[in-house]
Amino acid sequence: MGYFIRGFAIACLLVIIVGLALYARSPIDAVAFEAPIENGLTGEFASNERLAEVATYLRAYGTGPEDIVQGPNGEFYTGYQDGRIVRFNVSEGRVLSGSLEEFINTGGRPLGMAFDHAGNLVVADAFEGLLSVSPAGEVTKLVAYSDDPTLRFIDDVDIAGDGTIWFSDASGRFGLHDYIYDLVEASATGRLLSYTPSTGKTKVHLTGLYFANGVALGPDDKWVLVNETGASRITRLWLTGAVAGSHDVFIENLPGMPDNISFNGVDTFWVAMPALRSKEIDALAQFPFVRKLVGGLPASLLVPSSKLGFVMGLGIDGEVKFNLQSASGVYHTVTSVNEYDGYVWLGSLAMPSIAAFPKALVH
Repeated sequence: MGYFIRGFAIACLLVIIVGLALYARSPIDAVAFEAPIENGLTGEFASNERLAEVATYLRAYGTGPEDIVQGPNGEFYTGYQDGRIVRFNVSEGRVLSGSLEEFINTGGRPLGMAFDHAGNLVVADAFEGLLSVSPAGEVTKLVAYSDDPTLRFIDDVDIAGDGTIWFSDASGRFGLHDYIYDLVEASATGRLLSYTPSTGKTKVHLTGLYFANGVALGPDDKWVLVNETGASRITRLWLTGAVAGSHDVFIENLPGMPDNISFNGVDTFWVAMPALRSKEIDALAQFPFVRKLVGGLPASLLVPSSKLGFVMGLGIDGEVKFNLQSASGVYHTVTSVNEYDGYVWLGSLAMPSIAAFPKALVH
């Protein structure tokens, strides 16, 4: 009995020591939150293999082509983990051999991108800020982190018809390398902002967003959408009419965590879903102390790993039009979806390639 008591006491002491170490190391200040209703891959989100036949390109050229955009001259651009932004030509949904070339290296981590009306590539760079790159490759910092200490993680961007640049600041607490702590903490410090080129002024429009991510303007710029990755919902800010300045929920209770979003200019918002919701984090929604301890683990151990490819297409009223998935692993951790000339292009933070498929296949 004496050995048992001593052993039990030692085990309890070790647990206490480990707990104290995790608490002291944890960078998060977890708060209680209400987990979304989560019905899994059922109903309109039922599992399928409709993404299994995508074609992949630029294989093994670099890691993490996060977003893909088409320039005014028809060339395509994507940005990599090492700071490179490359361009290439496409014909009938295929990357033309020999057309790939490096455009610039931002020295940071290019994420969401969009072209303005003057042909400049506007880049949401996680490390460098909001950038504008001229057709000649000259880089101008529109919004620098050093000039605004409230900014921490510029993530995605879209540009209105009047030239206003809309962008998201995913977290006021964590950057790209340790973003997972923001999702565990659940303090909802993300924001939606705009930048006016003519004045050089930045304005905050929405605060309290749970990891503000993808940004897309709606038809006629009447409203702008911002993905809340941690809340598995898409929030809408009205820009015109009697409700201008108010916001509502475009769609919620998604089975996954939405990343980037894009509008095809007609009738569809494409939403990238890199991962399903974490059942473990949701189960601990009302236990912030336990999540505080979880935050003591290395970020690399907390990032979910999945081979699921998941893309949604939403109508302009928020209804689910397309549910495209594949568990085959051919293309997964999808972070961007963009439609050009009848083809849908996919980017990913994890894959060493980009992917594409004809939109006609999903009707």
